[in-house]
Amino acid sequence: MRLKSLAAVALAVVLSACGAPRDDISGTPEPIGTFRLAYNFANADHAQKGPLSRDVTPAEWKAAVEGAIQDRLGRYEGDAWFHIAVGVQGYVVARAGIPIVYSPKSVLIIGVTFIEDATQEKLNEEPIQLTIFEPCCAPILGSGLTRTREEQIDGLAFNAARAIERYMRKHGDLFGGQSEAVEDDPTIIEGFDAAALAAARAHRGADTSN
Repeated sequence: MRLKSLAAVALAVVLSACGAPRDDISGTPEPIGTFRLAYNFANADHAQKGPLSRDVTPAEWKAAVEGAIQDRLGRYEGDAWFHIAVGVQGYVVARAGIPIVYSPKSVLIIGVTFIEDATQEKLNEEPIQLTIFEPCCAPILGSGLTRTREEQIDGLAFNAARAIERYMRKHGDLFGGQSEAVEDDPTIIEGFDAAALAAARAHRGADTSN
């Protein structure tokens, strides 16, 4: 992903809508075909940090994303094993701004590949790109004002796992099941909608402290 594309995301998070609250993942979910999680791998070695972002190390992203995927998708008990590989491509972990005038929110961009264990074949030739906003925050407050850095990372990883699960339900045929309709979610974009994100306006007055 090009740096100017990530900059467009950074502008978009300034005006992005309030994210959805977390859903409950304590119970046993409805099956997605025959899916059962084998291994999940996350790599953030080449992740690009967007403007006005706090620093996050590749190891921190790896631990957060793998943990969130295991917590959510490790609950499935289908008859066939599948692996999930995630590449963290870019991120903005928002710093503090000025309420109303400048309230940046956090975003994570990932590429996802599904692998069938029995055949070791990829289910998708190219990584599935997902743009994920943080599920948090009061309407006029960005997460940089209301959450710690660690809470922001955790929130993005949680929503990344939820985005992967939503994609799997929409494409259940990949896992031997039926495709399902899912409700629109403003915190999850399939692909990278550069035109929509670039339409957001830049605001001034950012606090550049971590």
